[in-house]
Amino acid sequence: MNFLEERIVKDGVVKEGNVLKVDSFLNHQMDIKLLDQMGAEFKRRFADKPINKILTIEASGIGIACIAAQHFDVPVVFAKKSQSINLDGDMYVAEVESFTHKCINHVIVAQKFLSPEDHVLIIDDFLANGCALQGLIQIVQSSGATVEGIGIAIEKGFQSGGRIIRNLGFQLESLAIVDGMNAETGEIQFRDQSKPAEESGQTEEICRSSTLD
Repeated sequence: MNFLEERIVKDGVVKEGNVLKVDSFLNHQMDIKLLDQMGAEFKRRFADKPINKILTIEASGIGIACIAAQHFDVPVVFAKKSQSINLDGDMYVAEVESFTHKCINHVIVAQKFLSPEDHVLIIDDFLANGCALQGLIQIVQSSGATVEGIGIAIEKGFQSGGRIIRNLGFQLESLAIVDGMNAETGEIQFRDQSKPAEESGQTEEICRSSTLD
């Protein structure tokens, strides 16, 4: 059991509906020492990649991405979920579904912050159905930049997102993969990542993305 799995067992709370609450240390109150360990581990796993930019999505991914960026010594760009007066110029926009909030979001990145010269590491806190990641991937690809890898704190392995992203050919590294949860007992089952993952031919429609002027 790795350091993040141990912390999830210690302080995570399982709720009905396959909900895992980690708000005491990860995505509401943040344990910066833990995030620093996570950043170091992402750096180790992607050490051979020429990463010069990290991309995440607001809001929960920002803290993890910023701490990780210190290990890579690169800037962070975060996709916004709503248009604001502070956004101007040309934008990349993807329409994605939120598993947590059960709604459709338009995620937005200004074109000036992504270019064909960029080698991007995408980072987020959770991976469930993979739609948000597919939206970020489409934004990176629309810019002509390269997705060098994807780093996830916690993947829900019993949902299809991880399988879909890996089947698309990307290096996806999840620090903890939860294969099962029991809300009555609080038990959490983690995947043994030392074993090879099962291959699957499953595919899913990629979330729509577009470029707006």
